[in-house]
Amino acid sequence: MRPLYVQRYLLTGLLTFIPIWLTWVVFKTIFSLLSQLNLPWIAALFAAFPETLGTVRESWLMSLLAFAITLLALYATGFAASRVFGQRLLGAFERLIEHIPIAHSIYGGAKKLMSLLQNKPSGTQRVVLIDFPSPELKSIGFVTRVFRDAAGTELAAVYVPTTPNPTGGYLEIVPIERLVATDWSVDQAMAFILSAGAAGPDVVPFVVDRAVLARGVPARAATGDPSGG
Repeated sequence: MRPLYVQRYLLTGLLTFIPIWLTWVVFKTIFSLLSQLNLPWIAALFAAFPETLGTVRESWLMSLLAFAITLLALYATGFAASRVFGQRLLGAFERLIEHIPIAHSIYGGAKKLMSLLQNKPSGTQRVVLIDFPSPELKSIGFVTRVFRDAAGTELAAVYVPTTPNPTGGYLEIVPIERLVATDWSVDQAMAFILSAGAAGPDVVPFVVDRAVLARGVPARAATGDPSGG
């Protein structure tokens, strides 16, 4: 009788299943969040026409319709925001938000973060490596802004996301000269984080000196100016 290789095949099956499962979990989460936005309206619509829509009142169908309507609404919002009329409406909405203290802080911070992630900050690279959580280690970070301290030293606010959930992380204030510049795009960095390092470049832009590590001194940058110049 041929050997079953139970342990080998179970491990292979597990390694094959985990990426599929993670993809499904992310898709299901996004689907649920988007469908919940319009689900009450869809439920009210089905209830208003019990003789027609009520005959096909299925939860999965209502969620699917709510998801599709939300996508259409997001598309329409993006289209309108790129036109003069939509920009005027958005400006009026933002002026209204400014009079609500807590809402203004949340909306303003979220809008700035989305804008910063779409554009490269002046004076440095977007994706960098920093000494975190200790000088001997490196972590991927996203530069959100560059500013100066009271002495005129250039500092960078760096968001360090966690793996595999990048929505949580740490905010570090790092001197510009301590940043290790990379040529990675935001998409490449996010793929590296979400895959726990499995998807990423074969060469990283710094050199690990074992003798230096033994003394507890940070690794030195191999190439590139941290200022991006």
